[in-house]
Amino acid sequence: MAASKDPHACVIPGGFTVLSLRFSEDDAHAALHQLCVKEHRVRSESSTHRPPDRTLFVLNVPPYCTQSVLTDVFSHFGPIQSVELSDKPGAKSSDSDTSRYFRATQRQCFRVAYIVFRNAAGVRAAKRHPQSVPLITSTPDRALQTGLQKWIQQYSDSLVKASSLQQTIDQFMNDFDRRKEEEAERQKQEAEQQQEDEEGWVKVTKSSRAKARPHSETANRKTLQREDRKKKRKELLNFYSWQHRNTQREHIAELRKKFEEDKQRIAVLRAERKFRPF
Repeated sequence: MAASKDPHACVIPGGFTVLSLRFSEDDAHAALHQLCVKEHRVRSESSTHRPPDRTLFVLNVPPYCTQSVLTDVFSHFGPIQSVELSDKPGAKSSDSDTSRYFRATQRQCFRVAYIVFRNAAGVRAAKRHPQSVPLITSTPDRALQTGLQKWIQQYSDSLVKASSLQQTIDQFMNDFDRRKEEEAERQKQEAEQQQEDEEGWVKVTKSSRAKARPHSETANRKTLQREDRKKKRKELLNFYSWQHRNTQREHIAELRKKFEEDKQRIAVLRAERKFRPF
């Protein structure tokens, strides 16, 4: 074992601190369970819900330790913000946004835990806790069910009540309809912004996907009207073509005049830079 700053704490290779866990105070002569904890620091992980200075990484969590049990046990070291259980290190919970009726059944196995404290002092207090003082999981205030009572409770929790299921479905459908209405309103606003004005200009806006041209009688009629307006404008420009020719001649004459002025200005600049010995 490696040397520890705290003489009462037990630190093993890898930087883990060993904490003893006892099921209840009545099992004074029972074997103790060992938890391995250390501060969670992973460079490749940029998750905001696991801050490195306030997250405690726990290994060898027994199956009977749920999130509520770990919250009660580790709350002695400081206020806890969240507790996350996983089957293996680094795995992220994908069932956070899924209804509890569609979540996969958790396996009864030893798992790992990420305990996020509200203050960094909670992590330091947990690492300094002596191994000789075990943590109690089941107390008279929060007794854990075991044996037949636990199986009956698990079976009761697996049964789905029709009223609660209907309430969850109604809530989901209401959220779905609300998202659909918001999407339709957004598409309507984008369509209004991308309509042509009287002169044929279109305001281009950023969109996540290309808009398909609607195939309806009204849309086809508007398209034909725009084409007619463009054709009339083109015919009007052709009718005044002699004015365009005069404008082009005047523009060319103006460019030639500016070119001659620029040549004279360059000649003057060159003369000013010419070397004059006397």
